[in-house]
Amino acid sequence: QVQLVESGGGLVQTGGSLRLSCAASGSIGRINTMGWHRQAPGKQRELVAVITSGGSTTYGDSVKDRFTISRDNAKNTVYLQMNSLKPEDTAVYYCNLRSILLSDSWGQGTQVTVSS
Repeated sequence: QVQLVESGGGLVQTGGSLRLSCAASGSIGRINTMGWHRQAPGKQRELVAVITSGGSTTYGDSVKDRFTISRDNAKNTVYLQMNSLKPEDTAVYYCNLRSILLSDSWGQGTQVTVSS
């Protein structure tokens, strides 16, 4: 079983920055993909960014060039640096870990609110 603990959400003004963290524990496995998805009220959950244990990254189109994902494999932690935040970035952000067997685990979510 995998446990994911997120931190770093909050309220920020347009143009501001936030950094999210997600620490994984349990049956993680050495090879996996970790990342972030988000869900705004009335909308479907969407990809924000993911990173493999080898360091390959994928970003959602709406966050490219503004968000940066990174990870520390020694700490089993993934980070999301969010810059130039916009009101449309307001959502609950969920940490995700996908194992080598394609099993998904999710965190409880952290609220990010960007005021205009």
